[in-house]
Amino acid sequence: MTLHTRGFDLLKEVDVRLSVELGRTDMKLKDVLALGEESVVMLDRLTDELLDVMVNGKLIARGEIVAQGNRFGLRIVELAGQAGAASDGATS
Repeated sequence: MTLHTRGFDLLKEVDVRLSVELGRTDMKLKDVLALGEESVVMLDRLTDELLDVMVNGKLIARGEIVAQGNRFGLRIVELAGQAGAASDGATS
């Protein structure tokens, strides 16, 4: 094993934050303050669009929601940067 490979193996144990983004919207502060328990916020993504999978804020893949028992999960459909995947620009 080379020194480079050993260094990479050490990085595999680093914790990162993985998040899945359903969508985004822009709202005025007064509208955010008016949100209540029954409020609905419309997002910019359609129900059949893939969700963005991000690690520390950087897009790494896209996927779809799955249900397993009483929990949600995510099935990775495409990796960012591979043929057929959309560009690295997550919706802003």
